[in-house]
Amino acid sequence: MPSVSPQRVTQLLADWSHGDDVALAELTPLVYEELRRLAHHFMEGQRPEHTLQTTALVNEAYLRLAGQTRPNFTNRSHFFAVAARAMRQILVNYAKSNRAQKRGGGSVRIELDEAAILSPEQSKEIVDLHEALETLATLDSRKAQVVELKYFGGLNYDEMAEVLKISRITVRRDWEFAKVWLYTELHHSG
Repeated sequence: MPSVSPQRVTQLLADWSHGDDVALAELTPLVYEELRRLAHHFMEGQRPEHTLQTTALVNEAYLRLAGQTRPNFTNRSHFFAVAARAMRQILVNYAKSNRAQKRGGGSVRIELDEAAILSPEQSKEIVDLHEALETLATLDSRKAQVVELKYFGGLNYDEMAEVLKISRITVRRDWEFAKVWLYTELHHSG
């Protein structure tokens, strides 16, 4: 598929937010491929035996995004930041559901395909990361957002700076700090 400019995607997002269904139809294949790339990037960081299907994650995230009645995305980077948050929440919900089922009940209906299975260890890792990010958010919400955008959204420094309306160097510093903080938090709580 030929490369499309970020400005074109931003324009299609704006048109869609104003109720243009034709813009959504044109936008869908453009953002869907990028969402697959981002999800694949995230899944590459998982253990080799990870069985969560990239397609299931992308489909669920896309359905949540496309199902909005009045979307309000300011630009391409903002859209992918929201997509990153959706993917994170899907993974956390699925991991929590998986852990609850292992304990014998309290399951929550999750719309991921049956093939999207996480091992108990992977469920624990995702929930632990989520809880650590929640703790980081109480200490410094911007640093938690940087982690979410980078780890779950695959955004680069420039895209994160645009979404967060801060400088690229501040994003880089926040990322470096958050990586160390999360490593410490995850290894001391386990």
